[in-house]
Amino acid sequence: MSEPHPEPVFFDAMLRPAPPLSAQAMVLVLSAVAFANFVFGVVFVLKGAWPVMPFMGLDVLLLAWALRACRRAAQTYEHVVLTLSRLHIARHPHRGAPSEISLNPYWLNVRIEEEAEQPRHLLVSSHGRSFELGWFLAPEERLRLAESLRHALNAAKTYRD
Repeated sequence: MSEPHPEPVFFDAMLRPAPPLSAQAMVLVLSAVAFANFVFGVVFVLKGAWPVMPFMGLDVLLLAWALRACRRAAQTYEHVVLTLSRLHIARHPHRGAPSEISLNPYWLNVRIEEEAEQPRHLLVSSHGRSFELGWFLAPEERLRLAESLRHALNAAKTYRD
């Protein structure tokens, strides 16, 4: 008795946002900004403008919060797999529950919605349902992804075993 033949995979991509600064780089940036703000704060205090000092500290705290938020958001990813029978999209947001979507590739349409000549949204649609892919990617990356996915769809539709 033979094992079932695995279904060929025409497209398999893990989509991730651009990586943030490393932990060491974040500490270095925050240290440099804190030091510069402290020096400027001391200069302002010596000139009698002491109310500036708390705002210099607040500036460093806001930068730390923004860098932390960036690191957390970079944990988002989407896994896209195209086989003969389905396009499977597994979404893993940095916050919230993961979700999965499966579409029949035979009816699948891949399109880029543009605004002011800039690619804004990469949409895959089938049977009246549309889903956005790679919202966190740069416009050029979305264009390359759309082209690669179209090429893989064409290969899947013309595949002969």
